[in-house]
Amino acid sequence: MPEVSVVVPAYQRGDMVGRAIDSALAQTVEDVEVVVVDDGSTDDTETVVTAYEDDRVRYVAHERNRGVSAARNTGLAAATGEYVAFLDSDDEWLPRKLDRQLTTLAERGEGWVGAYCGIATGGLSPLDRLAAVVSERLFRSAAPREGGRELAEALLSMQVFMGPGSTLLVERDVLEATGGFDEGLSLFEDWDLVLRVLEAGKLAYVDEPLAVTHFTGNAPAKACVVNDRRFLERNADLVADLEARGVRVERIHRMGLVGHFLAEGRFGEAADYLDAAALAEPKNLARVAFWSVLGVRALARGDR
Repeated sequence: MPEVSVVVPAYQRGDMVGRAIDSALAQTVEDVEVVVVDDGSTDDTETVVTAYEDDRVRYVAHERNRGVSAARNTGLAAATGEYVAFLDSDDEWLPRKLDRQLTTLAERGEGWVGAYCGIATGGLSPLDRLAAVVSERLFRSAAPREGGRELAEALLSMQVFMGPGSTLLVERDVLEATGGFDEGLSLFEDWDLVLRVLEAGKLAYVDEPLAVTHFTGNAPAKACVVNDRRFLERNADLVADLEARGVRVERIHRMGLVGHFLAEGRFGEAADYLDAAALAEPKNLARVAFWSVLGVRALARGDR
């Protein structure tokens, strides 16, 4: 039984999946298996994966495309490691990623069932890089970045962004007990899984950018609406508890949807989700202004 099973969901990623696999095999923790789940690709994904002669690489295929949640669940079912780590096929890890997470968990001790790490993002335009810097400097939350219930509350209220699809490592038994990913979600499915994990134990945070995500575009705003609603409904008890304590979760999530529509240049649809009370906060005014700039750029480029 390997120490870590790395689950890599892939769909039409023949040009990228090799980079992800190489980064998993290059970990300083060598006791790993890499389970690549081909989610019904019609390109050369299978050829790329099966060309590896390293017996730590395993190829599993869906006959048809079933979505990222189903692919990760298939990988979880095939995993044999003590821990499972997830890595999206268009991302990669730095060599000490797993080592730092496992070491941190050993230091934390009982009750800590997994860990995630910081992220560096590649493939951003100059404007997007500026946005990332501004967001980090102005909007970084003082919310806890590790723990149990407190981390769940910070995640649901969008004070913490952890990118679990490429940063998360959790005990396999704990993941299996959660029931895996909700296959009805195509977005926010990793956040939803983390909330289930946090019901079982605590997650540690390794404050180093050990995962590199490569920006390949945002999901359509309308898809965000559907998935966000399902995500909140699945976690309705926690939402209600936070709302009762004055944390405006619904308003926070609506503000996020405003951002998605504004960035696409869909100003009228953005207004449908805008809560005027949220604009009383200077940070939200700054967000709306910046998102609007992105929307004007999208319209100028003919992205709609």
